[in-house]
Amino acid sequence: MSPDSDQREEQLAKDILEYFLQNPQAADSLEGVTHWRLLEQSINQTLADVKAALDRLVREGFLRETLVPGSKQIYALNPEKLGEAEQFINQGHSPTSPRG
Repeated sequence: MSPDSDQREEQLAKDILEYFLQNPQAADSLEGVTHWRLLEQSINQTLADVKAALDRLVREGFLRETLVPGSKQIYALNPEKLGEAEQFINQGHSPTSPRG
C-alpha cells in the first residue's frame, strides 16, 4: 500500500471507530457500515459544495446572509441585484435552451 492509501485507511478506521464509540449499541454488516459511511460522506461533501456556492453568491451580492439570533445563517435574494442575477443565471444559455 502507498503512504496515501495507508493514511486514507487509518482515517477511515478512525471514522468508523468514532461512530461505534458514539453509538455503542450499534452493530452492522460490511454493507451497512459502507452504506452509512457513503451517506455521511455524500452529505458532508454536498454540505461543503452548497456552502461554497452560497458563499460565492453572497460575495457577489446576489444573496444576502443574515444571522438570526438563536439560529443559523439565513440566505435570501438581494432585490438590488435582480438584473445581474438573471444575467448570471443565463450565462451560457441560449434564449431558447431550457435552464437546467
